Amino acid sequence: MDWQGQKLAEQLMQILLLIAAVVAFVVGYATASFRTMMLIYAGGVVLTTLITIPNWPCFNRHPLKWLDPSEAEKHPKPQVVVVSSKKKSSKK
Repeated sequence: MDWQGQKLAEQLMQILLLIAAVVAFVVGYATASFRTMMLIYAGGVVLTTLITIPNWPCFNRHPLKWLDPSEAEKHPKPQVVVVSSKKKSSKK
């Protein structure tokens, strides 16, 4: 899943869960049934999971371009510089 695909999946998840919550609340309120409300919301969560978690092709429209291994060998890796933080003691 590419970066734009992750963003799309996150937005879809938020929208679908909000819709499921509103629908569940309205139906639960209309029928005066907490159980019905929870079952509808649970169904919305399952539907949202099936839509957003698998790596569907719509989430891979902008693939990342990786550097070729031969090109990577031409450019050395940056070296980590270790800075020691020894404090000088001041004697009076």
